[in-house]
Amino acid sequence: MEALLQPSKLRFGAVPFDRYTYNDFLPALDYAIVRAQAALVEWKKDGRTDFRSVLLKLDELREEVGRVSGVFFNLHSAECSEDLQKIAPEMSSKLSQFGNDVTLDPRVFERVRACWEARDAQPLTTEERTILEKTYKGFVRNGALLDAESKERLRVLDEELSKVGLEFSQNVLKATNEFELVVTDAARLAGIPEAVKEAAAELGEKKGKPGTWVFNLDYPMVIPVMTYAKDRELRHQMFMANASKAFGGKYDNQSNVLKIARLRFERAQLLGYATHAHYVLEERMASTPEKVATFLDELLGKARPMAEREMAQLRTLARDLDGITQLERWDTAYYAEILKHREIGLDEEALRPYFELDRVIAGVIEVCHRLYDLTFEEVHDLPKYHADVRVFEIRDSRRGHVGLFYMDFFPRETKRAGAWMTSYSDQGHHGGEVRRPHVGIVCNFTKPTKTRPSLLSLDEVLTLYHEVGHALHGLLSRLEYTAVSGTSVFWDFVELPSQMMENWVYEKECLDLFARHYETGEAIPADLVARLQRSANFMEGTATMRQISLGLLDMSYHAVDPRGIDFVPPHEERALATTALLPTVPGTNTSCAFSHIFAGGYSAGYYSYKWAEVLDADAFELFRDKGIFNREVADLFREHILEKGGSEHPMELYKRFRGQEPTVDALLRRAGLSP
Repeated sequence: MEALLQPSKLRFGAVPFDRYTYNDFLPALDYAIVRAQAALVEWKKDGRTDFRSVLLKLDELREEVGRVSGVFFNLHSAECSEDLQKIAPEMSSKLSQFGNDVTLDPRVFERVRACWEARDAQPLTTEERTILEKTYKGFVRNGALLDAESKERLRVLDEELSKVGLEFSQNVLKATNEFELVVTDAARLAGIPEAVKEAAAELGEKKGKPGTWVFNLDYPMVIPVMTYAKDRELRHQMFMANASKAFGGKYDNQSNVLKIARLRFERAQLLGYATHAHYVLEERMASTPEKVATFLDELLGKARPMAEREMAQLRTLARDLDGITQLERWDTAYYAEILKHREIGLDEEALRPYFELDRVIAGVIEVCHRLYDLTFEEVHDLPKYHADVRVFEIRDSRRGHVGLFYMDFFPRETKRAGAWMTSYSDQGHHGGEVRRPHVGIVCNFTKPTKTRPSLLSLDEVLTLYHEVGHALHGLLSRLEYTAVSGTSVFWDFVELPSQMMENWVYEKECLDLFARHYETGEAIPADLVARLQRSANFMEGTATMRQISLGLLDMSYHAVDPRGIDFVPPHEERALATTALLPTVPGTNTSCAFSHIFAGGYSAGYYSYKWAEVLDADAFELFRDKGIFNREVADLFREHILEKGGSEHPMELYKRFRGQEPTVDALLRRAGLSP
């Protein structure tokens, strides 16, 4: 327990993962909360109104609680044992109660408001002024001005939301882990890449079913089956399993979807907002649901004609090749891959041998060096939460130590699906001094087999660059306070650094740094690079429609009164009607496993992926004009975007980098959606 409560004595203050077990978390949290509450009593007696006495001290007294909860919930996502799952609801409940004890305490708010009202009399930096405004508004937005009865109701809502969100997440994980598709006939595997078949055979052995091929719902298995399996029924089975996670059965999330939406709505109304989306978007660049709707509608108008032409091509191809008269959702990836090969001459499996994981890592490290003068040195003497994790110290030649970087790449039953960047310690004040950050990326990439190293798909390479972009936002932060450092920015701005990093993957100058055949060492051929570049916009209309559909689905729960939604399936079908390119498949559902909005931070914010694409397309045009490794442009991006976090309004930071506001034109040009 002490290891969770005390500042780490390890090098760089690294997390001592090896010094505690699940039994330590609840006692440590209880102890930290008691200490924080005692400190809060003394803090409330202080009559000073200056920034450091009020806000800095308030952050410091909550630091131990944040340390315990931060480690716990990172593990809950990346290395979640059954023991952690069992204590998660109680951890979440205690944290919700403590948070409300602070934000709903009248005396606490009095001190914050006094500091806010005295702001013009204080010599505040821009960063401090932003934090003060953010904190004051945060208290108001979280119930500080409510009457006693309403505050009590808010406590109930917050606690219930924390429990239901946790249950939603755990249901998705359990449903994912429970599924397995056993294949006994090798003929059914025709078309599936050898590496995937080998991994399925190894999983069969591990599951006590030698001589079979076992497929699970990890993306490195799902995507290749959907893309390459000639057996249409096999694709159908995999599609149905993946598209019905937590929809029906013992892990059904339908009631949780409705509970979360209704609780969020009631909370927003209690705080004086029309809907949850109005509440959320007040602190976003988009600002209102109406602007989000206009943005998505504009993209829909551009993307739908192209997507319909793409679907017509797939229908024709499926009919001509296999006599299929009704194209289904489990057919699109398969025939799209054939179409790509015909039109562009690219089979993405031909890229895998050039994307060996260690080389790709070395490549992205070199990109970071050329852009930002960073060096990565792997560290072997620090504890890790799992043997697969790799730890690096990041340095630059001018400033020395930058931070610690954890990388966790492979699927396992204790890890949730997807990929994300996380933080164990944000840059800024800790224990009275400003410290460098410890961040990590967690992915679910293709695992090595007995005969092959980990060979990544193009999508996995893009994901790695995406998450490293997020990590750089955290690592390169150079602010005084954690409240606005790193990725603590408006949610529709946070994807700019990550999505912009993906652009380098399509550049030959970047690919030449790392793309070599894992067996021969041969550099990726120039003609293969050219085909890869031509593929960047392949099926772009359909891909854009997919993102728009998810944004619309998100807003359909959060920009309305969800008490009128009685059943999830018909609501979802109505919400997606304008973006549907193929008929809905009975027995499938997106909402019940839509963790981004029901168990993550993207509620009323999924549109931000496309919003940030406008920014990243506009930003990367400057690199294209000046050179993709131009240090002057990189320094501008580092100084005004990566180092500044949320210390100022994102549009002001963006204009300082780019010299102008972005327009949608760059995105439309890049996507081939402009006339």
